[in-house]
Amino acid sequence: MPGGPESPAAPPVAVQEPASESAARVADAAQTAPAAVADPQRVGWRDRLRAGLRKTGSSIAQVFTTTRIDDALYEELETALLMADTGVAASEYLLADLKRRVKANRATDPQAVKALLAEAIAELLAPLEGQLAVGQETPTVIMVVGVNGAGKTTSIGKLTRHLAQAGCKVLLAAADTFRAAAREQLAVWAGRNDVEIISQQGGDPAAVTFDAVTAGRARGCDVVIADTAGRLSTQTHLMEELKKIRRTIAKAQASAPHEVLLVVDGNTGQNALSQVKAFDAALGLTGLVVTKLDGTAKGGVLAAIALWSRERAKPVPVYFIGVGEKLEDLQTFDAREFAQALLG
Repeated sequence: MPGGPESPAAPPVAVQEPASESAARVADAAQTAPAAVADPQRVGWRDRLRAGLRKTGSSIAQVFTTTRIDDALYEELETALLMADTGVAASEYLLADLKRRVKANRATDPQAVKALLAEAIAELLAPLEGQLAVGQETPTVIMVVGVNGAGKTTSIGKLTRHLAQAGCKVLLAAADTFRAAAREQLAVWAGRNDVEIISQQGGDPAAVTFDAVTAGRARGCDVVIADTAGRLSTQTHLMEELKKIRRTIAKAQASAPHEVLLVVDGNTGQNALSQVKAFDAALGLTGLVVTKLDGTAKGGVLAAIALWSRERAKPVPVYFIGVGEKLEDLQTFDAREFAQALLG
């Protein structure tokens, strides 16, 4: 139930120029965010994040059990980074940055070098930090995309609950009209969070989103979230359907969608980067949600995404990362927190 013991201290969203009383309540909650850094629930999150990244970070941390800083250490580290799916480019970037830091700090202890690597990773990932903002537009329209199995609908459900608990009036659009289970799953989340949902059996997903945005405006909703059908980025005709949905949302509300979020499965490693590139080229992504980082040995892909994002005119932030099924297992991304958890 909303407000129960599992609820986080504050919603993982930011509010800009609230346009309604509900959005103003989210702003009040967001103002408590600095205090939430020391909150026991955030500390608990860091512990879960560290545990979730253990498979990714253990081979990297193992490199620093040696007693010498030499070429062999750097070679082992490069191998460990590649095994963590950091990718060739990001691995080379981090190694070069680490060597520079080691020389500048005259580091001779492996544990000191490990700490410098954490700093290098945190600095590379820092541009990915960002908060999802709602309230500047009424409603704020969020289009969520991703391949089947990435955890898209579940992530929408968790985000909806965060928003609903903060007092936002949320409307869901079940635009995945091809998979009955997707509509049913979204309807369950709508029921749990006591929010409304626009859904129809079969039909055109673009029409569902149009109806939802129109209804959201008429009903004074703060947020409309559209769940779209899973798409493989290599299926051109299906990606065209997503473009159609995006265009249709703009017809219902000229400035929308205000956010286009891609949900990617952290287990997919470098394939996640390929998805980010393809969906960004088709839709112009505004943010990412990286799920299932627990239990994967491929969490290093965030470094590859960060390096790609640096080359983009405007970085694509990682709004949320997930390390489990519970509500509190979806939290905002903090680069330093991630880097420290990665290296234990």
